Amino acid sequence: MSDFSDFIIYADESGDHGLGKDIDPNYPIFALVFCIIRKKDFIKEIVPAIKKFKFDYWGHDAVILHEREIHKSKDDFAFLLTGLNLRERFYNDLNKLIEAATMQIAAAVIDKIKLQERYKEPWNPYEIALYLCMEQLYERLCLEKQSTKLIHIVFESRGKKEDAKLKEEFLKISRNETRWGYKNLDFTRFKFEPIFKHKLSNSTGLQLADLTARPIGISALRPTQPNRAMEIIQPKLVSLKQFP
Repeated sequence: MSDFSDFIIYADESGDHGLGKDIDPNYPIFALVFCIIRKKDFIKEIVPAIKKFKFDYWGHDAVILHEREIHKSKDDFAFLLTGLNLRERFYNDLNKLIEAATMQIAAAVIDKIKLQERYKEPWNPYEIALYLCMEQLYERLCLEKQSTKLIHIVFESRGKKEDAKLKEEFLKISRNETRWGYKNLDFTRFKFEPIFKHKLSNSTGLQLADLTARPIGISALRPTQPNRAMEIIQPKLVSLKQFP
């Protein structure tokens, strides 16, 4: 058991990595977040707090917290349409939940329009964001002296084809086969293992990552717009890298 890292990392994205005609003019960015959590904090604080939150509002813990459905008050969150006071209380409690979560966040936001304007044959936005987040994770793991331990990074599954492609790119980075940017980091210092789980698995960590990804993306897209969620997330950011 001592061979496992003291940390667990959960990854999620906001937006898609399509380019060309696939770019959504209303949300022309791709954001990726790594929630870096010490396992003892996850076990003792975060998981119990999220379970309590679910029991308080639904009476069970089978609900999956999904930012898009919350925002649109759909499905399990349709009750938010029944009254303004209830909606405000729910969001206040949800914000407190995120604020209290002891974690650090590495994030990368790719402006897909600028990417295409600058490069004739641009890299895949997901690949760029993944490398940038891995850079930030690398620096954090160095500080925590995790080089001798197995580090799991849990990604939301997007299907066999997408997962296989992402895993291939992830392994290239971890083997130093991808060189991007001016830094020359030796990722082979660490033992990484990617895990792919569907959101329906009800992973507490993936739900936490899901709740942080879009506020970070919105903040990068519209930096002058009030963003209460981002205010809560900001102190947890290791760094936010934007490209180009």
